[in-house]
Amino acid sequence: MKNDECTIYIITKNGAKQSFRKEKEGWTQTSSKGKVRSCTAEQVLSHILPPLAFGHITIKVEPDHKK
Repeated sequence: MKNDECTIYIITKNGAKQSFRKEKEGWTQTSSKGKVRSCTAEQVLSHILPPLAFGHITIKVEPDHKK
Protein backbone atom coordinates (compact mmCIF):
# COMPACT_ATOMS: atom_id res chain seq x y z
CA MET A 1 0.00 0.00 0.00
CA LYS A 2 1.35 3.42 -0.96
CA ASN A 3 0.83 6.70 0.91
CA ASP A 4 -1.65 7.94 -1.70
CA GLU A 5 -3.79 4.78 -1.39
CA CYS A 6 -4.87 5.24 2.23
CA THR A 7 -6.14 7.71 4.81
CA ILE A 8 -4.58 8.10 8.25
CA TYR A 9 -7.00 8.84 11.10
CA ILE A 10 -5.96 10.24 14.47
CA ILE A 11 -8.59 9.72 17.15
CA THR A 12 -8.19 11.34 20.56
CA LYS A 13 -9.48 9.88 23.81
CA ASN A 14 -12.39 12.35 23.78
CA GLY A 15 -13.42 11.21 20.27
CA ALA A 16 -12.09 14.05 18.11
CA LYS A 17 -10.95 12.71 14.74
CA GLN A 18 -8.45 14.21 12.27
CA SER A 19 -7.53 12.68 8.95
CA PHE A 20 -4.45 12.96 6.77
CA ARG A 21 -4.32 12.10 3.08
CA LYS A 22 -1.53 12.15 0.51
CA GLU A 23 -2.59 13.88 -2.69
CA LYS A 24 -0.56 14.55 -5.85
CA GLU A 25 0.29 18.06 -4.59
CA GLY A 26 1.19 16.95 -1.04
CA TRP A 27 -0.52 16.08 2.23
CA THR A 28 -3.88 17.42 3.39
CA GLN A 29 -5.24 17.50 6.92
CA THR A 30 -8.95 17.50 7.69
CA SER A 31 -9.72 18.66 11.21
CA SER A 32 -12.44 17.21 13.41
CA LYS A 33 -14.57 20.25 12.47
CA GLY A 34 -14.13 19.61 8.74
CA LYS A 35 -11.56 22.29 7.90
CA VAL A 36 -9.12 21.13 5.20
CA ARG A 37 -5.59 22.50 4.99
CA SER A 38 -2.39 21.48 3.27
CA CYS A 39 0.59 20.28 5.28
CA THR A 40 4.03 18.77 4.82
CA ALA A 41 5.12 15.24 5.65
CA GLU A 42 7.03 16.65 8.63
CA GLN A 43 3.85 18.25 9.96
CA VAL A 44 2.00 14.93 9.63
CA LEU A 45 4.68 13.24 11.73
CA SER A 46 4.66 16.03 14.30
CA HIS A 47 0.91 15.51 14.75
CA ILE A 48 1.24 11.74 15.09
CA LEU A 49 4.45 10.90 16.95
CA PRO A 50 4.36 12.91 20.24
CA PRO A 51 0.81 11.96 21.34
CA LEU A 52 1.35 8.39 20.13
CA ALA A 53 4.46 8.09 22.30
CA PHE A 54 2.40 8.94 25.39
CA GLY A 55 -0.62 6.83 24.41
CA HIS A 56 -3.01 9.77 24.12
CA ILE A 57 -4.34 8.87 20.67
CA THR A 58 -5.36 5.98 18.45
CA ILE A 59 -4.03 5.74 14.90
CA LYS A 60 -6.12 4.05 12.24
CA VAL A 61 -5.01 3.56 8.63
CA GLU A 62 -7.69 2.61 6.15
CA PRO A 63 -7.27 1.88 2.44
CA ASP A 64 -9.18 4.17 0.11
CA HIS A 65 -11.78 2.42 -1.98
CA LYS A 66 -11.26 2.83 -5.70
CA LYS A 67 -14.33 4.00 -7.57
